[in-house]
Amino acid sequence: MPDAVLYGTPAPGLVDAPPGALQVSPLVPGAGDLAELPDASVEEAMVLAPPGTLERDYVLAQALRVLKPGGRLLAFGPKDKGGSRLKKALEAFGCQVAEDARKHHRFCQAVKPAQPTGLADAIAAGAPRIVPSLGLWSQPGVFSWDRIDPGSAHLLAALPPLAGKGADLGCGVGILAARVLASPAVMALVCTDIDRRAVACAEHNLDDPRVTVRQADVRRLDGPTGLDFVVMNPPFHDGGQEDRDLGVAFVRTAARLLKKGGSCWLVANRHLPYEAALAEAFAKVDVKSETGGYKIVEARK
Repeated sequence: MPDAVLYGTPAPGLVDAPPGALQVSPLVPGAGDLAELPDASVEEAMVLAPPGTLERDYVLAQALRVLKPGGRLLAFGPKDKGGSRLKKALEAFGCQVAEDARKHHRFCQAVKPAQPTGLADAIAAGAPRIVPSLGLWSQPGVFSWDRIDPGSAHLLAALPPLAGKGADLGCGVGILAARVLASPAVMALVCTDIDRRAVACAEHNLDDPRVTVRQADVRRLDGPTGLDFVVMNPPFHDGGQEDRDLGVAFVRTAARLLKKGGSCWLVANRHLPYEAALAEAFAKVDVKSETGGYKIVEARK
């Protein structure tokens, strides 16, 4: 059992993680799972707090749960992305909090109280569940966790029946994949996402022998290749910051996975300049529609 845990990937120079701290972020492939650690099992927890309230309180409650009595918690976050609310959140759990500010972040230090309050409620509120509006398993913190995001909705409306072997890159909880699998001509579908929580939910939602679900960073995906199709709604934020290179990496990976003549169906915000990457990686690029601030593209290798 580790002496310390680290949730998140803080910017270099922001904090010094304890030597040997176990990384427990769901966005780091291969990391441990904070929810699976035993109660009162670690001495120290460092949490780069997520901005969303349900996700943040869930993570803080889990961190307090796994701390030994008197264990130390450091929670921090950008002031404009929830950091200014951390002290109040920790005080609601019964913590006495020392707060300071530097490098545009708020840092809150606390010792686990003898009798924390509200941990079970916060953990239940942030746990995986079936979302009635989706009819699918999801969890706060997953991208668009309780609704179909507009980009995916546009792609769903345009997507034709597909056939053969394919992949859904950045699959989320499996909304696009479920539509793809409605075609009996689909033989196999590999679904990947960097978010362990999304992968776990997708495994619930895509109960189909044709499906394989994997946690992976698409930028370093090692297969499969020779595919007939790829579908994707590429992210363009990494760590909360816009990163247009992330979508370009998705385009290049899709091309690498496809066989000659294979097709990539993607949706992207109209302002994102993927045209050069698509033209470089594919033999033919067709913009099928541009509506509602989104563009739907079919690219053939």
